[in-house]
Amino acid sequence: MTTRRRFVRSLFAATVTLPALKNDGVTHILRTARAVDDRDPAAVAEDEDFWREIQRAFDIDRGLINLNNGGVAPSPRVVQEAMLRYLAVSNQAPAITMWAWIEPEIESVRRRLAASFGCDPEEMAITRNASEALEIVQLGLPLQRGDEVLTTTQDYPRMITTWKQRERRDGIVLKQIPFPVPPPSLDDLAGRIEQAITPKTKVIHVCHITNLTGQIFPVRKICQLGRVRGIEVIVDGAHAYAHFPFTRDELDCDYYGTSLHKWLTAPIGTGFLYVRKEKIEKLWPLMAAPPEMNANIRKFEEIGTHPAANHNAIAEALDFYDAIGPDRKAARLRFLRDRWAKRLEKLPGVKILTSYDPAQSCGLASFTPAALDVGKVTGYLYDKHKIIVTPIAHPEFNCLRITPNVYTTIAEIDRFAGVMEDLVRKGLPA
Repeated sequence: MTTRRRFVRSLFAATVTLPALKNDGVTHILRTARAVDDRDPAAVAEDEDFWREIQRAFDIDRGLINLNNGGVAPSPRVVQEAMLRYLAVSNQAPAITMWAWIEPEIESVRRRLAASFGCDPEEMAITRNASEALEIVQLGLPLQRGDEVLTTTQDYPRMITTWKQRERRDGIVLKQIPFPVPPPSLDDLAGRIEQAITPKTKVIHVCHITNLTGQIFPVRKICQLGRVRGIEVIVDGAHAYAHFPFTRDELDCDYYGTSLHKWLTAPIGTGFLYVRKEKIEKLWPLMAAPPEMNANIRKFEEIGTHPAANHNAIAEALDFYDAIGPDRKAARLRFLRDRWAKRLEKLPGVKILTSYDPAQSCGLASFTPAALDVGKVTGYLYDKHKIIVTPIAHPEFNCLRITPNVYTTIAEIDRFAGVMEDLVRKGLPA
């Protein structure tokens, strides 16, 4: 009988369109990173020779300037190649090659993610995105009619929609508090939430970093003020994980959901949910699981048939991220943000809505383009200059969101800033 190893070896030998199994891309990045190990991340952030090697790891169309990496980002070549390999094996005889061979490797990915986040692997569920992860908690927590959920007016629309459905279905009460952009301090943000707590508050739902302006919240302080009052705190980390470095213990959170196809540059349709071990049993899964799984983190992964290739290739994305170095990546993203923001803030009518304080922001930042219509500016930037940005139309402000990534060049940032300077000074062409 052909062994599994022999079968896989023969499969790859026969499949000439598949990339080689060697992880040369990550090896090259590691070699490049070792050369700057003795340098401060802020100095490396400005070293275009170093970042040129990172940029070469991506197969992207340089005819486009993609400054919308916040919604979903392209993966580096090593991640795409890994996913293709897993898909090819899965496709041979899926009932065996996917379910029996490829799918069990999710446990290795679980261990890698848990080590990166700083938690027990038995607290780490792999999901398809942040929305799925967070809705597991939102819809799985037992709440009674009249119980209050506290969040902000700037939390992610899908999560607000989920709470509003529970309002209609279960009679809970959703309370949303506003805050200025940028806020005066992290203490101000924590204070606003603390002041809004009432005896009926059962849940606080807070973004680690908002999708609108990139405001980082004092998550640890909010989690602790909730815990001493017996209030559950859910942290939406959709834009935080692999954007800037942190661990579970630094946050002291009980529930954390994130997407991995944003800042980790993992395959599209990947995310994770962290639930503190003692909280797992009382939390209902989004899709039904048998009672013997009540205390098992894997009950949150009971979603029926789905591709294994996506979540298995998370491992290569983690390798790529670790090879660059979390501190170096965060420093680079802040450097790119400052490069465009400090040019545009000098223009009349332009307001940067994101703090420059590294404790309050990283690579995601937003600005008001004077009196220009954000929708029209977005259309003009793409139609005339092939620059992709994100228009934000919010009841409290309108702005453009800019999210570069590690493959973004200084020339692309400068091109965007130059076009915006012309637009603000001259207006949109008739």
